[in-house]
Order: sequence, then C-alpha cells, then structure tokens
Amino acid sequence: MLNQDKLLQPKPIDSLRIRVYKSQSDNPSSGRGRAAEWVKLSGGMILNFSLCHKIVENISRVMVGKQQSVELLLVALLSDGHVLIEDIPGLGKTLLAKSLAKSIGGSFRRVQFTPDLLPADITGFNVYNQQKGHFTFQSGPVMTNILLADEINRTIPRTQSSLLESMEERQVTVDGKTYPLPYPFFVMATQNPIELEGTFPLPEAQLDRFLLKIRLGYPEKDEEIAIMERFQEKDPLIELEAVAHPEELVQLQHARKRIHVSHPIEEYITDIVRATRSHPSLRLGASPRGSLGLMRAGQALAALREREYVLPDDIKSLVLPVLAHRLIVKEEERLRGETPEQFLEEIIHQIPVPVPTE
Repeated sequence: MLNQDKLLQPKPIDSLRIRVYKSQSDNPSSGRGRAAEWVKLSGGMILNFSLCHKIVENISRVMVGKQQSVELLLVALLSDGHVLIEDIPGLGKTLLAKSLAKSIGGSFRRVQFTPDLLPADITGFNVYNQQKGHFTFQSGPVMTNILLADEINRTIPRTQSSLLESMEERQVTVDGKTYPLPYPFFVMATQNPIELEGTFPLPEAQLDRFLLKIRLGYPEKDEEIAIMERFQEKDPLIELEAVAHPEELVQLQHARKRIHVSHPIEEYITDIVRATRSHPSLRLGASPRGSLGLMRAGQALAALREREYVLPDDIKSLVLPVLAHRLIVKEEERLRGETPEQFLEEIIHQIPVPVPTE
C-alpha cells in the first residue's frame, strides 16, 4: 500500500519547499543561535512554524493539561479566526486567554458581558473635546490583540451584534467613521451552558463568525493535583514571558495561506459540508463559510505539525470543532437528546476518505 502522505503532497515546485537549518546561525536571515526548523516559502519568505510549539509550551507553564485545547487555539489564531469556549466556570478560560496574550507579546482586554452593556462599551465612542472644539474618538476594549468576551450570551443581542463587524472585517465603525483594528485580532468568547435565566442565546449569524467551538472539560485527578501544587505558593502567570511578537504571528498567518490543499482534500471538505445540508435530522447545514473555515483550520493544523500540505486526518480531527456549532438540529431530534456532534460523526464515517492512486 502506498504511503498516504505521498499521495497528498503537492507536486514539487520551486516556489514552495522545506529547508532545515541545524541552527539559526546557519540561517542567512537570522543572527540568533537557537536550534529551530525553518520553512521557506515562495518569494524568499523564511518562517519558523516551530514558533507555535514554543507558544504551546509556554502556555503549558501556566495551564495544566488541555494540550488539545491549546493547540486548537493556535489553529484558530493561525487561521485568523475566533474561538467560542462553552464550559462551566472555574476551568481556566480567562487564564488561558491571558497566557496566550502574554506568550505572543500582545495586548489583552477582558469584557464582562452583562445585560446593561451597550455597543459603545465595546467599540468605543466619540467624546467632545472642549479645548480643541471637536469630537475625539475614545477607543473601546475591542482595540486589542486578544479580546476575552466573557459570558457573551449574558448581554442583549444589540451588544452581541457590535462584534460582528470587528470579527469579520477587522474594523469598527463609529458615527460613520471606520477604525482598523490591530493585527493580529483574536476573540475568545465564553458562555456558560448550565444557566438559562438572564441569558440571550447567540444567533446563528454570530455563531457562524467563530471558527471553532471548544470545551475545556474537567481535569484528570493527577492534573488537578498538579494545579494545586503549581498555584500553591505563586501565580505562574505573573512570571510568564513572551516567546513571540504579534508581527511574527501576522507573518505566520500569511504563510499559512500557502500550505498546499490538494484537489482530493477540497472535494473531501466539500462532501462533508454538503452532507450536513441534506441530512434528514438537521434543519440547517453548514454554509460555504464552514467549508472555508475547515480548509483554513486544516492548513493551520498542518503548519503546527510542520507539514506543507493538508492530510485527510487533519480535516477529520477538525470537523467537530469547526462545524458542530454551525448546525441546527430538528426539534424532534433535539428533544430525543441528539446533538450535532453525533450527526457529524455519522457523516464522517459515511464520506469516503481520499485514498492513494497510482
């Protein structure tokens, strides 16, 4: 049997190749001396995708376990997307966001969403300056690299919608004037699944703006003991230092776009997404935004695994976090306790996986 990796590799081209340097001092574009693996892309761009692993390791100095969740955060960040975390309080959602912001050397803002929060409290507003005789713009917390929208479903839909423009177009418009957001711009929103009173469920248009929806889950017994030991005498977040720079993340986001997606992989993604639209138990399937999100997330995961091409296993591992929150289950199925994840698992098993050909 042929190796599946060989099937889906792009045909050799001069503009995209892997080069490994024994040390950064061997790299003509760098004067540093730490060992690293570099990826040379078209246009002479040389980037270090192992920087993502350094960010993961740095976050792990604060977070115990949750390796998969941290990697999914990096997938969303490389894909220039956003993440919705749905889980109970106390599992480290805020700590995870702060650790990511400190690791990339970026700015961090946290907004506690409440029913009385207004759109201007997010985007900013104009204030009249008596000395200058005109209005000046007072930027809101959205002007940051990492925005934690805590308990986003506790605010009214009007305030929820104030994030739509910033999440999709990376800008905010106040009184007819548009202000660009800093790069990278990454939204981590949280919501509590166990409380319904005083909450406003996110509409489908808002949910569709999130690339991934993930759950942290309870830690294992040994992990919970390690958490108590790690935080017994000091807070490791205070001592956490940056291992990257926001500009480096922006470069990696651009480089991610050049990760090769073969035609069989494109067909595989399309077949999965189209199957959600015709499934008898689903009232609403994924839109083309879901196809794009799955492709971009696959590219990012391939980059994290230091590959220049996407494999079917990359796509299969991302189907649930990328697509589940975009689907609407029919009412009768929901009353039976069925979930979108169950139907996606069914679809994954039904759709044939691309296989090697001679």
